[in-house]
Amino acid sequence: MVTKRIYNDFVNKRVTPERAFDGNYPTWGLIDRIGDFWPTRLAFGVAYTVFYIVYVPEGMWYLYLLLPIHYLMGPVHGAIVNWCGHKYGYANHENGDHSKNSLPWDFFMLGELFQNNHHKSANNANFAQKWFEFDPTYPIIKVLSWTRIIKMQRSN
Repeated sequence: MVTKRIYNDFVNKRVTPERAFDGNYPTWGLIDRIGDFWPTRLAFGVAYTVFYIVYVPEGMWYLYLLLPIHYLMGPVHGAIVNWCGHKYGYANHENGDHSKNSLPWDFFMLGELFQNNHHKSANNANFAQKWFEFDPTYPIIKVLSWTRIIKMQRSN
């Protein structure tokens, strides 16, 4: 409940982020409002369910047991990142916030568990900083930038 309250405080602008996390990134107020709107969340649940109805082969009813995972994957991913990323792993930097990098799980979370690196350089597109760390989304970001689908800015 604490994380939910903190999230709602940021979404409703009752709290401002720390300076390191404020600015130097795009904001889309309409998309944020749509994403935080309960009917939107329910629509995604309906869309997942319809996808299963259309594409699950007859006789493979047990695949419907995966639906709760799809319904909850966003909140569960956020909980894993915010809890494990501050509890387990190692720190490259002393940030004063208990953030950790959680290899090898970071690879499965697509770079999101490089919390310590992220807290040190919040606006860096590549969360990997040591020779043995690999942020799997960074090459994708580079390709999107190279094809001019997105525009990367120099990190601070």
